[in-house]
Amino acid sequence: MNNRSSFFLLIFLVPIFSCHSPSAETPPSGDSTHNKSVEAVHNPEYRQEVKKEAVADYKEDIESDRLNRWSFSVHLYETHRTMDYRVRMQYEELQGEDTIHLPDLGTPPRLVLKKGSDKYSCIIGFLDNDNAFREYKLVYFSKQQELGIHTLRHYSVTQGYKLVSQ
Repeated sequence: MNNRSSFFLLIFLVPIFSCHSPSAETPPSGDSTHNKSVEAVHNPEYRQEVKKEAVADYKEDIESDRLNRWSFSVHLYETHRTMDYRVRMQYEELQGEDTIHLPDLGTPPRLVLKKGSDKYSCIIGFLDNDNAFREYKLVYFSKQQELGIHTLRHYSVTQGYKLVSQ
């Protein structure tokens, strides 16, 4: 065999052997634990009882108005769907509403409202299964005199119940 044909044979055989080597991540065929899927635990789709009062509140007085005692406020209310909440927001007499949908972590939702980085802003978030705060939505009153809500992060739950930020 000449050098040229040896070279081509070597180039041809190396990828074949490297592609068919056993993987360290592949379990033996008799391993039954690999075939078992993790059964997902979910919250019920609907609540049996919906609370009338707010489950979370945030309020900040407006400094420039002491006469009317106006404020910037955010209130969260349960809906008949377990993972949905009604958001009621207000700045002075300007009011707005929206609905947010939380990821289903298999445990009852734990909502948290925190002061945002801007004046008259509030972060709607929740505690995950490790008690870590996850920011979700931003409610704000802008310099353009607009009351709004903005999504900060999107979340999904992967198999094994790990929350993933997107």
